[in-house]
Amino acid sequence: MFAACQGLWSVEFSADASREIDELVGRYPERLGALIPVLFVAQREFGYLTREVFEVVAERLDVPTAQVLNTASFYTLLYKKPVGRHHVQICRNVSCFLRGADALTACLGSRLGLSNGDVSQDKQFSLELVECLAACGGAPVVRINETYHENVTLTAFESLLDGLAAGSEQGVSG
Repeated sequence: MFAACQGLWSVEFSADASREIDELVGRYPERLGALIPVLFVAQREFGYLTREVFEVVAERLDVPTAQVLNTASFYTLLYKKPVGRHHVQICRNVSCFLRGADALTACLGSRLGLSNGDVSQDKQFSLELVECLAACGGAPVVRINETYHENVTLTAFESLLDGLAAGSEQGVSG
């Protein structure tokens, strides 16, 4: 939640998120071990990670802000800017590219007018092209929010997008 502080906006965790962070930190012998799980709590709490969020996480874990930023910038699972309700990540690494990822990207572009980094005007979809989703054996791979879809054909992708646009949280695969 955002709270006004002397005319500026500051970032504060809700009581529930704060309790969850305390519980996560307690699981690790070193506070730094909880960094990635705490970043996921922060992302769920605020929608995406800003400089202010990095600073609050660093303070909670008693680590340098630069270390939090460096860790967060490495992972495509952590969003550094607003994303749509259905955040579509398409792997563009060699395995996925050779098996049709470029056609999936073109499909999303033609259907929704999205390019890499865009969020649809209705905030329902966003597109991020990523270097690797670590599922090369199932290329091409698409990740939507936290769900992986492997061996995605153009037909299956269109069906999945149709399902999401119609309100299904998982879309329709086929």
